[in-house]
Amino acid sequence: MRYLLLLLFTTSFFAQQTTDSISVKKENRTIAIDSSLIVKDAIKPKKVAELFSDTDLKIIDSLLIEEKFNSSLFDSIQYVISDKDIIGNTTTILSTDLLKKRLNELNLKTPFHLAYNPALEKVINSYLKYRKKYYPALMARAQYYFPMFEQYLDQFDVPLEMKYLAIVESALRPAAKSRVGATGLWQFMYGTGIQFNLKVNSYVDERQDPVKATIAACKYLSRLYKIFGDWDLALAAYNSGPGNVSKAIKRSGGYRNYWNIRPYLPRETAGYVPAFYATMYIFEHAEEHGIYPKAPNIFHFETDTVQIKRTISFDQISEKTKIDAELISFLNPSYKLDVIPYVKDKNYAVRLPRRSMIEFLDKEKDIYFLANEDDNKREKPLPKYFEMDRRTRYKVRSGDYLGKIANKFGVRVSDIKRWNGMRSHRLKIGQRLSIYPKRMVKTKKAPKKKYKLPTGKHEVYVVQNGDSLWTISKKYPSVSIEQIKKWNNIWSVKSLKPGMKLKIFKG
Repeated sequence: MRYLLLLLFTTSFFAQQTTDSISVKKENRTIAIDSSLIVKDAIKPKKVAELFSDTDLKIIDSLLIEEKFNSSLFDSIQYVISDKDIIGNTTTILSTDLLKKRLNELNLKTPFHLAYNPALEKVINSYLKYRKKYYPALMARAQYYFPMFEQYLDQFDVPLEMKYLAIVESALRPAAKSRVGATGLWQFMYGTGIQFNLKVNSYVDERQDPVKATIAACKYLSRLYKIFGDWDLALAAYNSGPGNVSKAIKRSGGYRNYWNIRPYLPRETAGYVPAFYATMYIFEHAEEHGIYPKAPNIFHFETDTVQIKRTISFDQISEKTKIDAELISFLNPSYKLDVIPYVKDKNYAVRLPRRSMIEFLDKEKDIYFLANEDDNKREKPLPKYFEMDRRTRYKVRSGDYLGKIANKFGVRVSDIKRWNGMRSHRLKIGQRLSIYPKRMVKTKKAPKKKYKLPTGKHEVYVVQNGDSLWTISKKYPSVSIEQIKKWNNIWSVKSLKPGMKLKIFKG
C-alpha cells in the first residue's frame, strides 16, 4: 500500500488512471483516497492540498523523498549540492558585484527569474572551485546533445535554456539509472515514461533514446507550465512533483516566486533549481572562468539512421563495417543488450555516422549473413564449443582491447564477450578472460595489417592530450580519419595516446 500511494504522487496526474478507493492506515486513523480525484484534480494544485491534512501531506512527502532521492544516481553523480553544503560554503571565486551584473544580463535573455541570491552565489562558487575540471568533458557531450535538445524545445515552446536540466538530471549520460528506476537523460520513472509513449522491453528502453526521451520531457514540461504558469515552478515540479510545489505555495502563504516557496519544498529540491541556475551561468560564462570544452568525437548532425531487416548486434555491424563498436553504442543507447531487434511494424533503426552509411548499406547482406551464422552456432550443443582442454586463460595487459585479443587468438570479439559474460567492451588491466582459440599464436604481438605508404614527404604530428582522430584530421585539409589510421596502423580509437607520433602525408 505504501508504494501504491507513492506511485500515485510521483507520477502525479500522469499516473495510472484508476477509480479504486485507497485506504492508508496511520496510527489510529484511516486516510481514504479516491484516486480518481487525484488524477482528475491534479491539474488544479489547490485541490490536491484540500484532500489531505498537513499531517497526511507530510507522510506522502516523506515517501516521495525516500524513494526518489536515496538512489545510486544521486550518490554517484552528486551534481546537486545539498542545503547543508550551500550554507557551509565560504568559497569566493568571483565578486558579488560581478555575479550580480552577469546574472542580470542573463535574466534579460531568459523567461526564468535568474536573480541574484546568496544561496545561488555559493552554489556557483562551489561548482567553479570543486567541479571545474569535469566541465570540459561535460561540455563535449553537450556539443553532441544540445543542438538536438534545442530543436525539440523550440518545437514545443519550451525555453531553450531548459537543455541544462538534462545536466542536472543525468550529467548527459543516457544510460544513467537511479536505484528506484528513474532512467535516461531526463530521468523518467517507468510509469511516467509509459504515459509519454516511451516503450520498455527486454531489448529496448526508449527512456534512454535521446530523441524520444527529449520529446517526452518537452511534453511533460509544457504540461507543468500550464499548471503553474511559471517556468521556475515547472522546473521544481519536474523534480519533486506538482503536488509538492502546490503544498509549498500553500504553506508559504500563497507566494509563487521560487525563492519565496523554497523553504517549504523538499530539502533535495531546494538545491535542485539553484543547481540548474548555476549550470546555466557556468555554461554561458565558461570562457571567462577558463573553461573550454573537449572536442566531441562526433556531432549529432553528422549521424543518420537506417532501419534494419533482421536482429543484429553492434559487434556484427562493427566486424563487417569497421565502425568502432563503442561509437555504435554511444549513438544507440536505447538498446540495452547492444542488440537491435527486428520486430514487425516496430521499425527499429540503428544510428551511424553519415560517412559510414554507404559502407553499412554495401555490407548489409554480409552483416545479416553473419548474424544467421551466429544464430546457428547458438543452436548447436554447447560441449562442442566449450571443451575445457581447449580453454586458455588470458590476463589483460596495458594497451589491450577486445579487437586486439580476438585477433591474437583467431576468434571474434562477440565470442570473447559471450564466453566471459561481458555486456560492454571495457577491460581492466589484470582481468582474466576465458578464450577458446581456433589457433594458438606463439608471438605476444597481434599481427599487423600493412599498407603501402604514399610516396613523398610527410609531416610528423605529436598527439596532444584531448586529441582525437577527428580533431587531428581537421587540422589537415583533404586528410581523412581513415587515411590517418591506415598510414599509422591504427585500428582502434583507444590506441591513440598523448605523445604518439603520427605520419601525415599531405600530398
